[in-house]
Amino acid sequence: MSIARYAVFGHPISHSLSPRIHATFARQLGIALEYAAIDAAPVEFAATLERFAGEGGRGANVTLPLKEAAFALCARTTDRARRAGAVNTLTRNDGHWHGDNTDGAGLVRDLTGRQGLDLRARRVLLLGAGGAARGVAPALLDAGIGELVVVNRTPERADALADALGEPARAHSRYWQDLRELGDFELIVNATSAGRGEGAGFSAPLSLVNSRTLAVDVNYGEAAIDFLAWARAAGCHDVVDGLGMLVEQAAEAFEQWHGVRPQTDAVYAALRERDPVLVTAD
Repeated sequence: MSIARYAVFGHPISHSLSPRIHATFARQLGIALEYAAIDAAPVEFAATLERFAGEGGRGANVTLPLKEAAFALCARTTDRARRAGAVNTLTRNDGHWHGDNTDGAGLVRDLTGRQGLDLRARRVLLLGAGGAARGVAPALLDAGIGELVVVNRTPERADALADALGEPARAHSRYWQDLRELGDFELIVNATSAGRGEGAGFSAPLSLVNSRTLAVDVNYGEAAIDFLAWARAAGCHDVVDGLGMLVEQAAEAFEQWHGVRPQTDAVYAALRERDPVLVTAD
């Protein structure tokens, strides 16, 4: 009997923690599987994914910069994937890819469960409008936040995300140059790639922060350092990186593929011990 094949696709992907996470989940539950990290540039992604399917691939996770491209390759998508316009979890059914987005569910589960934070009625600033931002925005609205303001350096992408969410009374876009005029927020989510790459950095007006502000970076490891440093310097009440979100979205995908939800706390704790060497690639 052949071992079930799964993978994570991204560009770059060599530092991804997903193979380790899924291997740990599989050992925990006595499930035999193979899970690889596959580097695919955007122009090669469709062909690489199809080759993976032809070699017996049953499911895949998708990370930057391929989440929106993955959405376009799906024969079917879940409601939350359609609201996001991005896919991070693929399942092979009847010769086609079915897509879901577990990022938002992973973020909310980490914040409300592991971190014990209440998101209800918070005024939220979402920085970024790419695949990561699209993944978390619908789940934040569903978690009961009061208002979502989407800001992106390319205004058209912020406008498109706000429109796609379909809740004009609660979700709308503003422009990066207007940050100083937006007032303060109880939750600031960094879904940009500001911490990725040489010379990257993060800066924003301190006026965005109030005494209750929770600052969250969907990145983890070295990619989150600049934003988290800004958040601490600005006096944010709580500061959280994306490691817990990574583990929880992986558990959500694992449950879809295998029909059982793994325990996540021990996996999270083991990864947290390796903080100094973590590099975001998921």
